[in-house]
Amino acid sequence: MELLKRLSESFGPSGHEKRVADLIIEEIRDYCDEIFVDKLGNVIALKKGQSDKKIMYASHIDEIGLLVTYIEKEGFLRFTNIGGVSPYILLGQRVKLDCGIIGVIGSEKITDIPKLTLDKMFIDIGVNSKEEAEKLISIGEVAVIHREFENKGDKVIGKALDDRAGCWVLINALKQIKNPEHNLYFVFTVQEEVGLRGAKTAAYRIDPDLAIAVDVTAVGDTPKAHRMAVELGKGPAIKIKDMSIMVHPMVKDMLIQKAKELSIPYQLEVLEFGGTDSGAIHVSREGVWAGVVSIPCRYIHSPSEMVSVDDLNNAVKLIVASTEFEF
Repeated sequence: MELLKRLSESFGPSGHEKRVADLIIEEIRDYCDEIFVDKLGNVIALKKGQSDKKIMYASHIDEIGLLVTYIEKEGFLRFTNIGGVSPYILLGQRVKLDCGIIGVIGSEKITDIPKLTLDKMFIDIGVNSKEEAEKLISIGEVAVIHREFENKGDKVIGKALDDRAGCWVLINALKQIKNPEHNLYFVFTVQEEVGLRGAKTAAYRIDPDLAIAVDVTAVGDTPKAHRMAVELGKGPAIKIKDMSIMVHPMVKDMLIQKAKELSIPYQLEVLEFGGTDSGAIHVSREGVWAGVVSIPCRYIHSPSEMVSVDDLNNAVKLIVASTEFEF
């Protein structure tokens, strides 16, 4: 889990993913035939096959974050969100700015907590004036939650496992694949949290015949959770639908068939909110057969996302198996 720890703790909000990209490039450079970084920042790794067919795999490297919009005269930093940030989860958290400074999220006096909004919150970096703050940061500075990765044996906890867990799965699958039948494009996408932007441009460039995204998904296994037939530790989930895609039945059925052939535990996922890179990929150019292998995850978009190690390892097996699809 050392690689997942490094991925989780890396700094990489949407639009500022270079440190994560550099880590991934260093990890995979000896396992692929070509690596290319496009203008948007997507890392595209090609493992050449025997046929002329192209399969695209995608996991996003960006994480949700904050962006400084204003500096108060006392030195407090006002901010806006990058992606789906909840004010209730943010309150009292430590954040790390791009420059390395650690700050604390505070808020104006709130007597009715449901009325807490981001515009009533600020980052306290421990200075006493706007002038002091401006010596350290400027408008547009970005920040992410500051939290260490924890290994709990059969489960791991960390920030940004959405979707560094998916990146871990693709990295380990790439290392295991030998002499593939098809041309395999492993794409570590940027700006997923702000609109699936990296996947859109990468898919247009690659023009794949088939695509599979690997991302986290919600679960229904915590007390009084929203009713959902996905649990931690019961295997990767094969997506049927979310708000961005109706998965092509052929892709869903091929994934199920491979899981059954290899006795890989799996679940079926219907997500009633959210989406993944597959949502942008499947409508690229003239359309792409696309599906999703999902990693069950508790507490998504929080500082302490939790996934199962067994689910991660079984997701790797399923991705490796999917490279043998006949289509």
